[in-house]
Amino acid sequence: MRGGALPPATLCAALGLALTCVETRFWRLGIITCAAVALAAAWIRLPAGWANAIFLGCWSSTALNSVRVHLVGPSGRTSTLLLCANTGIWTGAVISVAGRKADLLAALPCTLTLLPAAWAVRRGWSIAVQVVSSWLLAVAILAATLQFLPVTPGYLPDHMD
Repeated sequence: MRGGALPPATLCAALGLALTCVETRFWRLGIITCAAVALAAAWIRLPAGWANAIFLGCWSSTALNSVRVHLVGPSGRTSTLLLCANTGIWTGAVISVAGRKADLLAALPCTLTLLPAAWAVRRGWSIAVQVVSSWLLAVAILAATLQFLPVTPGYLPDHMD
């Protein structure tokens, strides 16, 4: 859960689900904002010592995006742009610290979970989107808290035991 592609991909997937709660006319602008901010953030060199804080921010943002699905009412343009910019910042930051620039090609398309999720919501199956979002929330909470727990056998590679 500390790689360069998986945490940002999970974050972008959670954003795609969160965008189902946004008016359709803001979808394109939100995805473009996320991609532009992520590209800019990925090209900034961040110190490797910031990795723990950056991963915490990534998983916290994944939780935030996941919770958005459970809130009542659509978001406006400003809150949508802030949510997408936040996702872009943490996506780019994780890739800057722990990945390669090519990991953006794996992470950013995960925002397209918006399409099947929106289809499901239009069909009246919004509970399915909420279940997937709850699963992403659980993964984010687990990944965020594991970095604060003391290392136990099984979490270290065998050559370090």
